[in-house]
Amino acid sequence: MSLVTLLPFIVLIGAMFLMTRSAKKKQQQAASMRNELQPGSGVRTIGGMYATVKEVNDDTVLLDAGPGVDLLFAKNAIGAVLTDDEYNRIVHGIEHDLKADGTVVPDDASSLTETDEPAADASSDASDDKPLDLGKKDLGDKPADAVVETKADEPVADEAEPKKTDGEAGAK
Repeated sequence: MSLVTLLPFIVLIGAMFLMTRSAKKKQQQAASMRNELQPGSGVRTIGGMYATVKEVNDDTVLLDAGPGVDLLFAKNAIGAVLTDDEYNRIVHGIEHDLKADGTVVPDDASSLTETDEPAADASSDASDDKPLDLGKKDLGDKPADAVVETKADEPVADEAEPKKTDGEAGAK
């Protein structure tokens, strides 16, 4: 056998090795996260329920889902351990204070388009120009508000025969 015939098999085996290696790495991270659970931390289960850890055993976790509601889950059912800020934001709707960060990001692009000249000068330059008319003028000299009346018995010229453009002039 030549190297050319073995190359696809080598590439396939290498890809399988890399995929299984990354999957094992993710499993190890999830297992270490579950082993580091401590009472009082906020968690999200794989079913999407948010709760606070009350007690940690070897294979189970006792979760406090609300006042007087204690639930027993397997450790494998814990999907993520949340930070205190994230847990409070999701469960209680408490946002952290944005003013404490010190930086304020504007909601629009006004800070990017500001110039040194005052706004009155910039608006007066734009008003000196002629206003642009962007309306269609397909009807010739007729105003756009004019109503065209046709009788029901007479065929309209535009509907009777389609107009040809330059590209369709010789085509049949």
